[in-house]
Formats: sequence, C-alpha cells, structure tokens
Amino acid sequence: MPKLKTKSGAKKRFKITGTGKVMVAQAGKRHGMIKRSTKFIRQARGTTALSKPDAKVVKKSFMPYARG
Repeated sequence: MPKLKTKSGAKKRFKITGTGKVMVAQAGKRHGMIKRSTKFIRQARGTTALSKPDAKVVKKSFMPYARG
C-alpha cells in the first residue's frame, strides 16, 4: 500500500496536541470586527480545541498519520 497524503489545507489549519486533541484557530475573526462586540473579540483570541466528533473526522479523513 502506498503512503496516504495529508490534506495540505488541514496541515495549515489544525495542530494535534500530545494528548491527541485537535487545536484550531477561533472562528469569526476574519472580517466584520466593527459589528462584533468587544467581549466576543476578546474571548475569541488564540486557539481552541475541536469537539470530539469533529476532531475524529479531521484525524481520520484529513490527517491519516496523526497520533492520538
């Protein structure tokens, strides 16, 4: 069997932690900041862990050799 390729878009968007969680940038901060509340902008800093069902899809379909 040949090696499976990792989706190049997934490489740029997701990181797998040592414990197997999938980390992703917070959503909703690309444009339209004027209409967002200050509280939303502040709370959407940094990264967040993907939910378990979503993480399972990402690891299985897009990152076949991801550990965890």
